Amino acid sequence: MTTPADYTEKIPNNVGLAEDRRLQRALESWQPNFLSWWESMGPALPARDVYLRTAINVGRDGWAQFGHVAMRDYRWGIFLAERAADRRIAFGQHKGEPAWQQVPGEYRSDLRRLIVIQGDTEPASVEQQRNLGATAPSLYDLRNLFQVNVEEGRHLWAMVYLLHAFFGRDGRDEAEDLLRRTSGSQDSPRILGAFNEETPDWLSFFMFTYFTDRDGKYQLGTLKESAFDPLSRTCEFMLKEEAHHMFVGTTGIDRVVERTAQLMVEHDTDDAGPHGAIPLNVIQKYLNFHYSVSLDLFGSETSTNAGNYFTAGLKGRWSEERRGDDHKLTDDAMFVDALVDAGNGQHSIGQAEVPALTGLNTDLRRRYIADCQSGVNRWNKILEDAGLPQRLKLPHIGFNRKVGAFAGIEASPDGELLSAGEWAERQAAWLPTQVDKTHVMSLMQPVYERGKIAAWIAPPRQGINGKPFSYQYVHLG
Repeated sequence: MTTPADYTEKIPNNVGLAEDRRLQRALESWQPNFLSWWESMGPALPARDVYLRTAINVGRDGWAQFGHVAMRDYRWGIFLAERAADRRIAFGQHKGEPAWQQVPGEYRSDLRRLIVIQGDTEPASVEQQRNLGATAPSLYDLRNLFQVNVEEGRHLWAMVYLLHAFFGRDGRDEAEDLLRRTSGSQDSPRILGAFNEETPDWLSFFMFTYFTDRDGKYQLGTLKESAFDPLSRTCEFMLKEEAHHMFVGTTGIDRVVERTAQLMVEHDTDDAGPHGAIPLNVIQKYLNFHYSVSLDLFGSETSTNAGNYFTAGLKGRWSEERRGDDHKLTDDAMFVDALVDAGNGQHSIGQAEVPALTGLNTDLRRRYIADCQSGVNRWNKILEDAGLPQRLKLPHIGFNRKVGAFAGIEASPDGELLSAGEWAERQAAWLPTQVDKTHVMSLMQPVYERGKIAAWIAPPRQGINGKPFSYQYVHLG
């Protein structure tokens, strides 16, 4: 059950905005600030129009339409998945009670914080990617970048609606702050570290959309389980759009690896860099960096907050209702990754048993790691099919970590514990160096001609929405 989508409104929505004039006015007063942010911090490359997918409804059939749109005129809307009339809370101390349609007073602060953190990531990624249009390898890729950007903007709208609709003045103030913080700012940075990193080139973009947007998928998946029904329904619909962002990352890296493999075979070399490709060892370094930074987004291996959120019903586990336990976890234990005492004042990387409620971050991170491995398997199949012996791999969970149990140590991609001196000596073999970044940037020459593509990446297997690769996906300004 949900209100039919009204696409004629100034703010397209299916939340009955026209029936709540106060809320409608508040959101319409926020809209010019959003558009001003988009103009100053959104895509820097001028485009007349872009072949975009626009959300128009929430049903299984026909939830989106495609067409050329001027990005400033994109219809950022507010869409919640259909409401289940008898939805019950599936976990925690309120298990079995009706889902909440309003915010319980005792959870107001925690829920607001969760929504703000999720909301802060959405404009941050647009800011990180704003200059990538200047080096797009094809019009197809340029269109995909812009599609990701406008949908991150819509996800910001989704969180801002919740803040305005359910959190009063505090929520309105938080919504304003979402546009005041800026990725990488010294004075007012984004909340999470990964969203203050640069995304200066397209290999970084593909790694970000594979690894960091995949973290977003898992965070949204836990919020989709929330006892607060409007948040649950918001995240359920956001996951539809998030799938495209991960598709861009998965297939983007597919195509980078494929082109590198082609040139390695063609020139019978282990280093395709001199032949206009991104070398495999550089791809591995970028993978190492983006994967380890994304692991930090899950927080510490043990977390009292995570357990409290679960018990209160604010955040569930991935696929909560498919789990075969009591969904309360009060008497359960689990093993988490940890530094363990190896004697003589030494430590080793191992596991420690903790109450299951405090290990929920580890539970979610492990689901994520298994998902990430599926992409690595794809890329290695490309290398195998090319007849090459080299393989990509995920680094050890303790590698390059800044949050959690491994923040205070240095470890190699194979999990070997290192001294600070050894790390300083060897990290250039594992993480992108300035030389690596300069080489990658040297390849980032834009290709804006229909049906053409940069030499460092293979063309896609198919176009968008049944259109060919040679379609005019973007009309530049």
